[in-house]
Amino acid sequence: MSELVFLLEEQSAAEMLKGLLPRLALPGIPVRYIVFEGKSDLEEQLVLRLQHYQSADAHFVILRDQDAGDCKKIKEQLVEKCRAAGRADALVRIACHELESWYLADLAAVEKGLMIAGLAQKQDKAKFRKPDLLANTCQELEKLTNHRYQTVGGSRAIGPYLDPANKRSKSFEVFIQGINNIIHPHGSHEHGQK
Repeated sequence: MSELVFLLEEQSAAEMLKGLLPRLALPGIPVRYIVFEGKSDLEEQLVLRLQHYQSADAHFVILRDQDAGDCKKIKEQLVEKCRAAGRADALVRIACHELESWYLADLAAVEKGLMIAGLAQKQDKAKFRKPDLLANTCQELEKLTNHRYQTVGGSRAIGPYLDPANKRSKSFEVFIQGINNIIHPHGSHEHGQK
């Protein structure tokens, strides 16, 4: 694999990944971020972007929010677009419901990143134990941080502190497993992910 290429619906995802990925022990693999102007732009351009990407042995990861859509249907549609582009090996992952659910699953990271004391102790509240079930995670995070969380800046601040072994968000756990399977295809990687 010559490089790992992320196709993302928004800049906040790129900012989060720039902080998170160094914690996954990437073995010197270059990383590139292609950021679209929302989910519609991502879906409209995906096939052409994949077909015309210059590096034949790049590995692609598509990350999109579920929002109010059906997670399985969204993933199936994106997987089909990857097949149509001749890149059936691309990894497609959906953040349920939004990227912010990953942050609510790791309030210690939010506390450190945004420098707001006392957030980690709220992790035991029912809604923060399984934040993928929340439909309004962005608003919940804004409220919890007294509006200090802003999507791009907050993602940049929180990303370096996210715990790759955190399992409170199933969509985050599956995302991390997928990345680890790409960068360590023979199963010898940290955090016990397979």
